[in-house]
Amino acid sequence: MKNLIVAPAPHAHSGDSVRKNMLLVIVALLPAYLVSVLMFGWGALITALISIVACMGAEWLIAKFVLKEQPTIGDCSALLTGLLLAFNLPSNLPWWIVVIGAVVAIGVGKMSFGGLGQNPFNPALVGRVFLLISFPVQMTTWPRPLGFSGAYVDAETGATPLYYLKQVTKHSDLAAMEKLPQLWDAFIGMMGGSLGEVCALALLVGGLFLICARVITWHIPVSILATMAVFALLTTPEGVCPWNYTALTLLTGGAMLGAFFMATDYVTSPMVGWGKIIFGVGIGLIVMVIRTWGAYPEGMSFAILIMNATVPLLNKIRPKRFGEKKK
Repeated sequence: MKNLIVAPAPHAHSGDSVRKNMLLVIVALLPAYLVSVLMFGWGALITALISIVACMGAEWLIAKFVLKEQPTIGDCSALLTGLLLAFNLPSNLPWWIVVIGAVVAIGVGKMSFGGLGQNPFNPALVGRVFLLISFPVQMTTWPRPLGFSGAYVDAETGATPLYYLKQVTKHSDLAAMEKLPQLWDAFIGMMGGSLGEVCALALLVGGLFLICARVITWHIPVSILATMAVFALLTTPEGVCPWNYTALTLLTGGAMLGAFFMATDYVTSPMVGWGKIIFGVGIGLIVMVIRTWGAYPEGMSFAILIMNATVPLLNKIRPKRFGEKKK
């Protein structure tokens, strides 16, 4: 007789496993990572390597010596957290700040709740937001795309497209539109920003791969991007082409990364279709409110973490069981 095994989320079935799904997400991120390496050179390689090693090391040490459990870094979840954290960082960030972010992501965002499947908030975003609040200057000093120049911390820096978009949106500075990248440049990644902001095309390819492989569903990405697009169309500043403004809203910043790879985390997102759609709409609205009227030019990390807190409530939205009477 087979034993009944009860385990925490995420629950995999039909021949899937946590390790397999984590590896598929990592594969889907590789196109965007390769573009970031081409754009930022050694900085992208070093930042990602430090983040991954620090995340895996922190999880192993905490599990082994604090929780007194068998380390589970073999499921590749810590590896994925490290890669996603790196995608949310500037490529010229000092190595010790990357390590701090990794330790917070794993130690506070994941292991303090009991490990994989028990964390209510996305660990990579917990680390990213902690660094943004603690080291605002370093976290908002963005490198320009330089290629393999050998630069790391001393790379040439400049404002991101979202900064100029913010000037247009909040301060009606139409001259800032001229400093924004062309749509094609934004689509292929010819702009500054974090590792995961530079190529919407690569992120879109990776996201569609995950949907086709049935690792994620369409509900969250589509509802986030559709909400952001509608909001941008309705709030386009006077004198600006609404279609160009909307396209730049979706192609710049963390929109694609957040919609396909951060918000769709199994543990911290709803399980049912309508819950996922409400979750995505909420993220899209909060992102655009922060981008339009908030102090930060980007709000994807804050929006996802806020909506992560609503997941237990959204999981109560379940279809009526067959034969169940209305109360």
